[in-house]
Amino acid sequence: MITHHSRDAVARQPVEVRRGANGWYTDTQEDLLALERPVALVYNGISHAVMMASPADLEDFALGFSLSEGILANTDECYDLDIHEAPQGLTVHLTIASQRMAELKQRRRSLTGRTGCGLCGTEALEQAIRPIPSVMAPSLSDAAIQRSLQELASHQPLQAATGASHGAAWCDAQGRIQRLCEDVGRHNALDKLIGALAREALPLGEGFALVTSRASYEMVHKCASAGIGALVAVSAATALAVEQAQTSGLLLAGFARPGRHLIYHRPFTAAIAHG
Repeated sequence: MITHHSRDAVARQPVEVRRGANGWYTDTQEDLLALERPVALVYNGISHAVMMASPADLEDFALGFSLSEGILANTDECYDLDIHEAPQGLTVHLTIASQRMAELKQRRRSLTGRTGCGLCGTEALEQAIRPIPSVMAPSLSDAAIQRSLQELASHQPLQAATGASHGAAWCDAQGRIQRLCEDVGRHNALDKLIGALAREALPLGEGFALVTSRASYEMVHKCASAGIGALVAVSAATALAVEQAQTSGLLLAGFARPGRHLIYHRPFTAAIAHG
């Protein structure tokens, strides 16, 4: 497995602004903006994807993207990872197993990422909805979900500074946040979390992922691909996300706000305790 290089990079930038209210403007003040830069993912010398992302935790992002997209089955198949910065953006070079590289070439996909949604580069309708792995949903209490929401803001420094980032958190069975990753893109934040969990080999059997976005098909699919059995979103789920959760056995909750949340899908194997 690769060693972990420097994780953090500057993900925010100061800018001078004038605040206006009721037709009046204050003196010039300093504000902080979230950075988003092009990040190219290059496998064995071949560029595969360019995503707009926050330039921090890029090793976790590259690993998480590789795992959630099925490029890698586990982190041991990534032999090396290096990050290079240029004026145009950043490039993450991954050296992966030759068999995985051969399979990647066969997919003939060229993705151009962005902070919104899309299936960029998908060549046929059959590729749009990929088979989703089965997962084992944990028991999850209402109290655990609510505790994670109470802790959420204190774990989001980029969001607190800029108001322009998403968060993806890993929470234990009691709802305590163990790890949180931030990015301007919701998919990117979840990929960063998946990469961090895989790199740190954290046990996934009893916890759940919490995301500061809606629960889309892709968010459910990424969780299932990583072996995460429960996903809680602060916004709504889409119909396809619920369908995919039912197919995989993933526990799916949404509209998670202080004092309330909705359970879209609860497998029979998982219990929800009302306490």
